[in-house]
Amino acid sequence: MFTGLIQGLGTIKPLGGDHWQVTCVTESSDVMMQDLAIGDSVAVDGICLTVESVLKDGFVATASRETLRRTTLGQEQTGQRYVNLETSLRVGSKVGGHFVMGHVDGIGQMLSVEQTARHAQGGASTSWEMTFTTTSAIARYIVPKGSIAVNGISLTVAEYQPDTMQFKVAVIPLTYAETNLRYLISGSWVNLEGDILGKYVEKFLYSGNKEQETDLDATPDEITLGFLAEHGY
Repeated sequence: MFTGLIQGLGTIKPLGGDHWQVTCVTESSDVMMQDLAIGDSVAVDGICLTVESVLKDGFVATASRETLRRTTLGQEQTGQRYVNLETSLRVGSKVGGHFVMGHVDGIGQMLSVEQTARHAQGGASTSWEMTFTTTSAIARYIVPKGSIAVNGISLTVAEYQPDTMQFKVAVIPLTYAETNLRYLISGSWVNLEGDILGKYVEKFLYSGNKEQETDLDATPDEITLGFLAEHGY
């Protein structure tokens, strides 16, 4: 489990077969290496990978066929690939983002990025708005003002258009500067993970509970505030 607060940047390259090498490239990610051990979980662009061998400035991990199918690792990309890195959450640590499992639901594409404000004296941008598009499998978990992990980064959905399955997030300068969001261009692929809470709510409401089959047999059109309150939401 992760929090979506990125600890550093790295690069990733295939070693052949299903093995990948991740190399830390920023000072902040060097701190992550100090106690990294074999068997640890690391979110690499939001993908939970297990450390199989520790290198001087990185590690080697295996990506399964399912991981390649669902994530950007399976997408052909040219040039150097920068990835966001975060080690797993430790008991007692602060949760500054939201609970991110590292189980990517699928991929999306960035459509546009726009600077939304600048300092009074015309300095650097103070914020950005980034628009992404995705598929229906992921879109059903997107809620305005809810959380979503984009390349492992915990972000808040500022706006969602269900008809086009596009959503917009606001990005602060620190996040933009310390993650690979700054390298994205129109058409760039990203890993997306919906909020785990939404998945459990969906499971409870639509898969049915054998002991309350009649009550939970409602269609989406029948779900009201009263219905949610009755079932503990």
